[in-house]
Amino acid sequence: MIEIERKFLVLSNSFKSSSYKEARIIQGFLNTHPERTVRVRLRGEQGVLTVKGKSSDDGLKRFEWEKEISKPDAESLLQLCEKGVIDKIRYYIRVGDHIFEVDEFLSDNQGLIVAEIELQDETEDFIKPEWLGREVTGEVKYYNAELSKNPYSTWTKKS
Repeated sequence: MIEIERKFLVLSNSFKSSSYKEARIIQGFLNTHPERTVRVRLRGEQGVLTVKGKSSDDGLKRFEWEKEISKPDAESLLQLCEKGVIDKIRYYIRVGDHIFEVDEFLSDNQGLIVAEIELQDETEDFIKPEWLGREVTGEVKYYNAELSKNPYSTWTKKS
């Protein structure tokens, strides 16, 4: 499956009042090779194993495959992951016909808030809420796999 996704920084916490659901997510990476990443995610009682391919040059598209796994399997696989775990709260906000997933990062990435929106095609229009900031689609430093190795807290200039 090809995922088409755009990513933005978030300007304020005002999105929280529009959230219809939130979830704590712990995730680690079994592989962070530039050509592919293999991620293990634990969200409540649900585990997910995800394989993502290399992003297109503009960062909009990439192959993604996901498989639900049990919580015990996810917990076991998290023990095998590369150094650096992502800990975040994900908020789900419906805006028009789309759902924004807003990640408020915790731990070593505290202070970073990123919104993602999945689209059907690259030119699809969507409503941009007032809390949506600069687009960072394709900027590798904002990929979760990169944040696990180079956390936001270590950046010298935050943008």
